[in-house]
Amino acid sequence: MDERKNRGEAPDLISRMIHSPMKDMNQFEYMGNLILLIVGGNDTTRNSMSGYAYGLHSFQDEREKLEKNPELIPNAVSEVIRWQTPLAHMRRTALKDHDLFGAPIKAGDKIGMWYLSANRDETVFDNPDKLIVDRENARRHLSFGYGIHRCVGARLAELQIRVLLEEMAKRRLRPNVVAEPVRVAGCFVHGYRSMDVELSKY
Repeated sequence: MDERKNRGEAPDLISRMIHSPMKDMNQFEYMGNLILLIVGGNDTTRNSMSGYAYGLHSFQDEREKLEKNPELIPNAVSEVIRWQTPLAHMRRTALKDHDLFGAPIKAGDKIGMWYLSANRDETVFDNPDKLIVDRENARRHLSFGYGIHRCVGARLAELQIRVLLEEMAKRRLRPNVVAEPVRVAGCFVHGYRSMDVELSKY
């Protein structure tokens, strides 16, 4: 950590963290955030990558659109994250009384925020159950949370998924789902326990 701090900002994750507002954290806070980023990011990003394979298999017109137009990859990344929504919800505790669109919330109330529901909100997203690689408002998804609770690994997750899609496109590789996936049994992680896939060229 000290080595990266003394070297100045570099284009790697740890250097970026040290030279960001996180630099004021003590060693334990810093390590806790780093572990959260690595462990939490593993499940969520992995499930988004699986969602990319399953989503394009499920909507083959969109797969064809993306294969013919690789410039859509950055937008498709946001759409995959919206459509998959790797964490279904998060719980917070209200710190003060608030009226949320006519629903009274009292200080101390436990609030469940269903990202999965928000990302399928038909008043925000047309045809929300479909993965649409050129969806104009794909970046409006709430998979990363919002405000001070926004996921610290959001940019890293987008980068990892974008690189996967770019490398698959470069090699003209297509993941074909050969059996219905087995999903994680639970209401928090929205993901896959296993998915049989074969790669083909297009």
